[in-house]
Amino acid sequence: MAIDIRAPIGLLFLILGGLLIVYGAATHFSNPSMYARSLGININIWWGLVMVVFGAGMYYYGARGARAKATTTE
Repeated sequence: MAIDIRAPIGLLFLILGGLLIVYGAATHFSNPSMYARSLGININIWWGLVMVVFGAGMYYYGARGARAKATTTE
């Protein structure tokens, strides 16, 4: 029995990346001095986007693998 963990990990990264993007967007306008140490770059939004892209890829390949496995076992 093989366990494919890509889909749950993808969902985890999608959710956490989305939360990070929302937090970065909320603090970007309410507290811009918070990003002075990072040369004005909103690190939360950028890493949130990276996490969402990674999570979407993991979820896609996990779902594709599950579909391929379901069609071969029938």
